[in-house]
Parts: sequence; C-alpha cells; structure tokens
Amino acid sequence: MVAREQKIKGQGVKVIVLRTAGTNCDQETGFAFKNFGADVDFVHINQLFTQKVSLHDYHILAIPGGFSYGDDVAAGRILGNELRIRLGDDIKKFVAAGKLVIGICNGFQILVKAGILPGVEGEAAGYSQGATLMINDSGKFEDRWIHLQVSGRSAWTEGLDANLFLPVAHAEGKFVPKSEAMMEKLRKNGQIVFCYSSPQGKAVRYPENPNGSVENIAGVCDPTGRILGLMPHPERHFFFTQHPFWTRLADRKELGDGARIFENGINYIRNKFLKS
Repeated sequence: MVAREQKIKGQGVKVIVLRTAGTNCDQETGFAFKNFGADVDFVHINQLFTQKVSLHDYHILAIPGGFSYGDDVAAGRILGNELRIRLGDDIKKFVAAGKLVIGICNGFQILVKAGILPGVEGEAAGYSQGATLMINDSGKFEDRWIHLQVSGRSAWTEGLDANLFLPVAHAEGKFVPKSEAMMEKLRKNGQIVFCYSSPQGKAVRYPENPNGSVENIAGVCDPTGRILGLMPHPERHFFFTQHPFWTRLADRKELGDGARIFENGINYIRNKFLKS
C-alpha cells in the first residue's frame, strides 16, 4: 500500500475516468489515481451527453486504454469524433481552466483522432487532426515491455527518470504527423514527451520500437504540457512487483516506473487548485 503521506497529498482531487463500450483499462487507471488519494468516478460517455454528469466538476479527465466501440473504422475514431462534435466546447473550457487530460493507449488514439492532440496553435482552435496513430508496421498486435526516453515539457513528467520501462499492447500505435511542418512544431515546442529507446536512451528500430512511429515517438503533449497522450501503459507498471524481472533486480522499491505520472497529475492539481 502506498504510504499515507502520499495519499494525503492528493486529497480533494477529482478524477473522471471516461468509459464506453470496449473500454477495458478503466479500473487499473482509476486504481492508480486512487492510490494517491484522488476521488475517482467511472463515467460512461452517455452520462456526459445527457448532462447527468458535468465534466467541469472534475480536475482531471482520464481516457483509459481498451478498444472503444471495437476500434471500428479506426482505433479511437468513433469516440474521438464524439468528443470533438458533442463535447468539444466543454473540453475546451475544461482545458482553458488549467485542468489536466491524459489519454493512455486507446485514450491517446482518441485524443489524436479528436484533434485535441497535438493541439498546436492553429490546429486546436477547430480541433482539426494534426497527426494520426495508424496500423503498426508489423501489421499485427504488439504486446511487450519497452524502454522509453523521457523528454519534452509536461506537467505529467516532473521528476521522472530519464528512462522508463513500461508495457505496450496495441495494433495501431504508429504515430505519424500530418506534415514535416507539424513535426517541426512538436520539436520546437518540446511536445515530444516519450520516445521508444534502448535502456541507454539510444534510438531504436523494431521490435524496441513496436510500431514504427516517426522518430520513435511514443507520447506527446499539447503546447501547455497539461494534455498528455501515450501508447505505453503506465498503470500496468504501478507497483515495482509488476516489473517482469523484479525478482532479479537489486534496487527494490515499492512503486513502478508508471506511478510517478499519476502522482504528478495529483500534485499539479493540488498545487494549482487546492493549495491553501
């Protein structure tokens, strides 16, 4: 169990974990936030459409992994369109208020297909799509542990180790910007947050890059650093003992490489909205 002192830090932070047909990582994602003391609600998208639940009652919007609507048409496409068309104004207000958004795996696909990420100036205004996540170069579902090099500027990555070890599980994870001009904006803005790498932080090819993403990109943020999307699953390496080789490692600890991402989100909200 995470230390009580860590839990108190997140007290009062409200997280909405969005789900729909095909979502299957909602419980793990909610668990990660709860372990740092957040109040977590699991909300079906229809509850937002009917206004039974208001997005503005929360500090963090989390879109977890899975296969929303069976990944029909393309992974994340249908839910991404629903967010853009039916909830676009609410999401813009939510982000403008300084709150946080995270999309993991299918959640990343959804944010990209909605045009919410990369969200560079001139693209986010109308939520037009500036990149995509397409079928892996291997043409198959890739399920393995990978190393990530951490860079960029994001509220979610404060104090992370330079290299993380997280699992991936996806068939459509190849990140491709729509143009070289878009790619240059991502570089210039520091929006490339995670890249597939060797343990030493070197550039890699398949299978270390499981999908063929341009420049090994595994995750990006918006220009504010408050909206983050990534293909690997930090919620699946929350505890140290989830590491596939944990019994062979000399440096034993309680939390895994993914935990700090969730703690950063909680701490950011606490400092911005709940600090007395």
